[in-house]
Amino acid sequence: MDETSYHAARHQLNPLPCVFEKALLSQAAICEAAQRLSLAEREMMACREPLARAACGQLLSLLRTNSAFALKIKDAQRILPHAMLMKVQCGGLVGLRDLLDAGAPAPDVLKLVRLAQAEYEGFGALPFSQIVQGVAHWQIRKRHQPKP
Repeated sequence: MDETSYHAARHQLNPLPCVFEKALLSQAAICEAAQRLSLAEREMMACREPLARAACGQLLSLLRTNSAFALKIKDAQRILPHAMLMKVQCGGLVGLRDLLDAGAPAPDVLKLVRLAQAEYEGFGALPFSQIVQGVAHWQIRKRHQPKP
């Protein structure tokens, strides 16, 4: 399957892709609104709650903007490499979990979004200086090097 056909089929199969798909697929987070789908031996995550997806999109946009300094980039709206997206998604969720003291070992995206909205009356009032510490400290898992 060529990439153009794959992306067209992906859009048909998954009209509401999960905003935090990378974090969920890497098992760095969980979400009760997420649904795992497969296409051409590739996995993807769909969101079953359109309102929650909109809130997640707003949160991720704010995380990207506020994480620019920690990522050492000037323009947070440009296309980011995979490793930086993982830092923003996984580290941002860890930072939010630590801020809200959600307690679970893996951040629960839907629970964190709802807690943040309830406690801070929206995402604009969140203390991103504390949340971004999670982004700065989060590290991608190292590959195992086979012994020679």
